[in-house]
Amino acid sequence: MRLPVLAVALSLLTASGAALADRDVLWKIIDGGCVPGAATGQMPPPCTRVEMPAGREFGWAVMKDRRGVLQYLLLPTARIAGIESPELLKADTPNFFAQAWHARDLLDQLNGHPLPRDAVSLTLNPAHRRSQDQFHIHISCTRPELRARLLAAEADIPATWVPLPGGWLGHTWLVRRVDGDALDGVNPITDIAAHVPGAVDDMGAVGVGVVAMTFKDGRQGFVLMATHRDDDGSSGLAEHDVQDHDCALVKVESAARTPAGP
Repeated sequence: MRLPVLAVALSLLTASGAALADRDVLWKIIDGGCVPGAATGQMPPPCTRVEMPAGREFGWAVMKDRRGVLQYLLLPTARIAGIESPELLKADTPNFFAQAWHARDLLDQLNGHPLPRDAVSLTLNPAHRRSQDQFHIHISCTRPELRARLLAAEADIPATWVPLPGGWLGHTWLVRRVDGDALDGVNPITDIAAHVPGAVDDMGAVGVGVVAMTFKDGRQGFVLMATHRDDDGSSGLAEHDVQDHDCALVKVESAARTPAGP
């Protein structure tokens, strides 16, 4: 019964920008394709993976985004519009950022060999700067110039939220350092709601970035990034400001590892 719905959603996903005025395309793909497909063992593209943990009301799905050589999206299997949704602050809601980080192995598979850990980032756009009304985290590559900027500013990035000196791409960004190989112990959404001034009352204006880093002391971790409203009422577009869907960083590192010819 859901296959015609999925067919329509897929046609919109690959159509022109005008057709993408349907802000429910991603939800139709998840609800009409990924979830029923996983139940029958026949996952239709672009669906890639569905996880439904025992004891939870809902889980998450991962699908290949139509843009970018190495970009996937992680989405809840329940109807959750976006970062402004109160469900995301409930204790029993999955830590979707942790699961998005674990799903980065799909980038490795598509790439043909493992990506450098520090090439990967996760983003979530503010409500007013997204095109779809189904919560989705972008799993992709970090902008090379952003990684260089964060490395240069490492001494100014503590374990508590502080402004990134000078902002980033014309917007104010708050940053904080998190040590560890994964995000199971920290949920960026609830962390921002609890510790970024004014955020919890205006979550729809929040954009989130998570950039994997190896710090100068040798520890692996992440820089969490949050943009809220600037004085002019605008906020950064997390996906654009943080990620490079063409993965230039991977190409640069691959070239650096390739031995020079004779």
